[in-house]
Amino acid sequence: MVSFAVIGSGWRSEFYGRIAKKHPALFSCVGMLCRTEEKAELLRRKGFPGVCREEKLLAARPAFVVSAVTKGQSLPVIRHWLERGVPVLTETPAACTFEDLCALWNLHRRGFKLAVAEQYIRYPIIAAGLRAVERGVLGTPRALILSLCHDHHAASVIRHMLQLPRHPLPDFTVRAQAQTNPVERTDSRSGPITDGTIAQSRRVYAQLNYPEGKTAFYDFDSIQYHSFLRMRHIDLRGERGQWYDTKILYTDEAHRPCVEKLTASPIPGDPRLTMPEGVDSGWHPEIRMENGQDEYAIATMLLDMGRYLAGGPEPYPMEEALEDAYTWLQLNKALETGEAIQAAPRPWAASIDV
Repeated sequence: MVSFAVIGSGWRSEFYGRIAKKHPALFSCVGMLCRTEEKAELLRRKGFPGVCREEKLLAARPAFVVSAVTKGQSLPVIRHWLERGVPVLTETPAACTFEDLCALWNLHRRGFKLAVAEQYIRYPIIAAGLRAVERGVLGTPRALILSLCHDHHAASVIRHMLQLPRHPLPDFTVRAQAQTNPVERTDSRSGPITDGTIAQSRRVYAQLNYPEGKTAFYDFDSIQYHSFLRMRHIDLRGERGQWYDTKILYTDEAHRPCVEKLTASPIPGDPRLTMPEGVDSGWHPEIRMENGQDEYAIATMLLDMGRYLAGGPEPYPMEEALEDAYTWLQLNKALETGEAIQAAPRPWAASIDV
């Protein structure tokens, strides 16, 4: 059984608590650390193990902690728990400044047990598409239009879909622009909205150029995660085929056209971790990615964190997690300056023996 604790009491923290409750044979969430007793009590009312004293959390002896604090505040939390001898799985992004990314790389190089919970390539439907790409049915993927996820998550998905090298990580150039437009609000974290409210939604467009002519076009709307009016889209092309939303189109050995329908299937791992009900048939890129897929992806990450502490591989390579956040920072710089931004030297991108 994987025993862990969560640092933080926000919306994201509760994902980990729900996973432990759904899979009690696999996970034990021994505590969720809050800043105040009021927040801890609120979590307890929801059935989660809320606490507000660090000593109580340590007494429960978690194998690791999940840092799920506010974005940009994770580095001090990570450093604190690592220095107390407790491994850390941190929510994304890994950090929000280049200096903090370098600090995390130094902690990693010093041998601390630290991992980043990048989950998008673990979404069952995305994993299924990536397996098709790895089979080579598209040929060499060279062009991608991605309107699926934001910032650092998109950077991760782009690299994996384009099959960019991991050792060393390639340099890139990014151009970006944004525009704000009104759109009716139709959905939210707490459920559908039917009052006709109009919101101002910011849409970011970016072009990322990589070596060997590989290009990604990033397109994401700030309201897109919670909207029935803003579609999601995947369009990955190689010389032999195309990944278009939930279809893989390609030619077989006799050069006849073929089409496969992508369905969510379990990611290789612990067979006791079952797929959430309805995920296989319920994924609609034009609407949303269901929470079931997100929780399933995080659950596989927790299992792999347990294996990592037992001597297995990292759940997600640290250099890739840092590159995800760095790509997001460069995209933001391109938005601010209106200029093409070239990736600069960064310590984690150097060649690594594997």
